[in-house]
Amino acid sequence: MVTQPITRREFLGTTAAAGAGLLLTSCTPNSGPNTAVNKASVLNKINIALIGCGAQGQVLLESLQVIEGIRLVAVVDIWDYNRKSNVARLKDNGFDVKGYRDYEELLANEKDLQAVVVAVPDFWHAPVTNACLKAGLHVYCEKMMSNTIEGARSMVQTMRATGKLLQIGHQRRSNPRYIFALNKLIREVQICGRLTAAQAQWNRAVTNDLGFPKHSEIKPEVLAQYGFKDMHQFRNWRWFKGLGGGPLSDLGAHQIDIFNWWFGTTAKSVMASGGADYYKNHDWYDNAMVIYEYQLPEGSVRAFYQVQTTTVAGGGYFEQFMGDEGTIKMSESPKITKLFREDRSTKPWDELVAKNYLGLADAIPVGDADKVDVRETPPPPEYYIPVSFAKKIHQPHLENFFNAVRDKNAKLNCPADEAFRSEYIIHKANESIATQKVIPITAQEIEA
Repeated sequence: MVTQPITRREFLGTTAAAGAGLLLTSCTPNSGPNTAVNKASVLNKINIALIGCGAQGQVLLESLQVIEGIRLVAVVDIWDYNRKSNVARLKDNGFDVKGYRDYEELLANEKDLQAVVVAVPDFWHAPVTNACLKAGLHVYCEKMMSNTIEGARSMVQTMRATGKLLQIGHQRRSNPRYIFALNKLIREVQICGRLTAAQAQWNRAVTNDLGFPKHSEIKPEVLAQYGFKDMHQFRNWRWFKGLGGGPLSDLGAHQIDIFNWWFGTTAKSVMASGGADYYKNHDWYDNAMVIYEYQLPEGSVRAFYQVQTTTVAGGGYFEQFMGDEGTIKMSESPKITKLFREDRSTKPWDELVAKNYLGLADAIPVGDADKVDVRETPPPPEYYIPVSFAKKIHQPHLENFFNAVRDKNAKLNCPADEAFRSEYIIHKANESIATQKVIPITAQEIEA
């Protein structure tokens, strides 16, 4: 049963949160001649709009400007400074775009839209996405789906009720290197042997809170209308409860999704610890350490995840799957991506190099002083994945979405119902931190 829409008053009465690039209103399915969809574009392209021009919106905009077969007709943002500067820059680049303060204004005025890209703060993902789906638009929505389980579930239900496409922005699912590694190395040749563990991390250095140009402030009454206390909260919403989901949502969401994707199942329990140990002006903790337990046919596997926002030490960001015959260390950075062969491996690694499934890294000579102790296992030889692509990181995932909009036989790489299972266990990790308890996860509860 699809969750009924709520009014702005009802919504703001339950929270003090909102986000850039939208206006919450009651969501009534549109029909008739004023519906903002389903007309054929005169240029035979997919007409799209970007809702939310903040930091993530800018990243997506870089890809949207180079993807063939789409026409960016509008951008939406509640911050006049941001909206106007983006419209001006896009026009300078040859794009005939309009700017709107909120998505309701967009839907009322743009009658030839087929899809929208939603990049507003997490808390607004559900209301904006649901409204656009009900208006007949296909939606690409950034992760997290919502900062609540209920909001994420409502998005899946609305997707099903409307029959429209809803892609969630876990962009690694469309990364050619990740797809190759999973399909060819993990599934086809089982290069790791029996998977026994996984770990992932995202460590980043201390960063200052975002500011804003002088005289660019949003008026206090407008901020209040959208649920913000002040400009500082507006600019740094990721750190505030009720607006975002903290570091596990902001950074961990991508990588925890990889656990589910590559294991082919969902964690059955989670235990986590974290704290606000460094920053004193944020609601959310600045570090977290999480252990998920998965049940595979071969037995139990544990996956460890950590996020640090005070140091880049430890190798940046990656996901690593370890087995009794080898290990794959994946990252969006090809410099970090490597494979390691265990001495006991029975797999024909040399043949895989010949087939171009693998590349052998240059051997590093070992000096006398570098020889390992007899009690220490020597480091395994390193290999790399010979897959590269000259595109922006988010571009393949956006292209997958637009291809599915254009071709009914094409499939989304990360539809909302599948993304929900990953995002559910991220919410449960936050719950584990708050309660300091092990949280069991059942198969029934992860189905939206």
